[in-house]
Amino acid sequence: MTDQKTLLLVDDEPVNLQVLKNILEADYRLLFARSGERALQLAQQEEPDLILLDVMMPGLSGHDVCQQLKANEQTAALPVIFVTALSDAENESFGFELGAVDYLTKPVSPPVVKARVKNHLSLVRLEELKKTRLAVVQRLGRAAEYKDNETGLHVIRMSLYSQVLAHHLGFSEKDAEELLNAAPMHDVGKIGIPDSILRKPGKLDAEEWEVMKTHTQIGAEIIGEDGSRLLQLAHSIALHHHEKWDGSGYPQGLKGEAIPLEARIVALADVFDALTSERPYKKAWTVEAALDLIQQETGKHFDPRIVEAFNNCLPTILEIRDQWQETRSDS
Repeated sequence: MTDQKTLLLVDDEPVNLQVLKNILEADYRLLFARSGERALQLAQQEEPDLILLDVMMPGLSGHDVCQQLKANEQTAALPVIFVTALSDAENESFGFELGAVDYLTKPVSPPVVKARVKNHLSLVRLEELKKTRLAVVQRLGRAAEYKDNETGLHVIRMSLYSQVLAHHLGFSEKDAEELLNAAPMHDVGKIGIPDSILRKPGKLDAEEWEVMKTHTQIGAEIIGEDGSRLLQLAHSIALHHHEKWDGSGYPQGLKGEAIPLEARIVALADVFDALTSERPYKKAWTVEAALDLIQQETGKHFDPRIVEAFNNCLPTILEIRDQWQETRSDS
């Protein structure tokens, strides 16, 4: 079974649809609409991979159709290429503002049409792969939480805290978002820790603690070495989030700036959330008590610069904590 992409061709002139049909029918499944109203109907029913949309049409214009597509959650992500005789810069600019991804000028050139369609479908595919990869990363993070005495809300909170800190420390929007998406993988290595140790209600003995500490290396091995920035971040965080600023952490005893910045950020976000969250084996600490401990551990466990950023961001962090608070039933 071939993965044939579906294109929706929209033009009120049959001859224009025939031209596009002749160019594209060998490679794609084609749908046709001769009005804006029909185009909107087919877009919702068929969810095509790409829409080639005439601008000048009676009734709903192509601009009207694009605007309605983007306003509808079901069709907002569908890429739209305008096909038009209007080639002035102002018209093109308006189309891009409405959400179109490209313009083709009539009379169309077959090689240009084929190339543009192929390129934009490739971009759609890359976006799908990115979303799928992210979903896998997030689900692996959740798997570790099911294994441990924690909930999915923990990884949401600590990941959002990490993103806030990253912003404050000068990360770009893209880099802060990648940290947000990589942070849920920090404890994925706990999948490899025996339940008798992971769920022990009391304090671990020395031998058990040595086993527990291996979750950092297990996590790094699960994530592996990958070319994507997201998985590189996840690997670094999983391996290094228990390193300490003074060098007393594990698994490598890294010290100060030798600890990757993303791991230093996640370390503080993770500890704060763990302290202020209730678990079957402990009561939640007050925010004040958690802040006191963080202050005591500044320069020991935590990077002083990140603690300063945390204190500056505290109102936002507490808003996140309240928004994603645990709800426990008494049953």
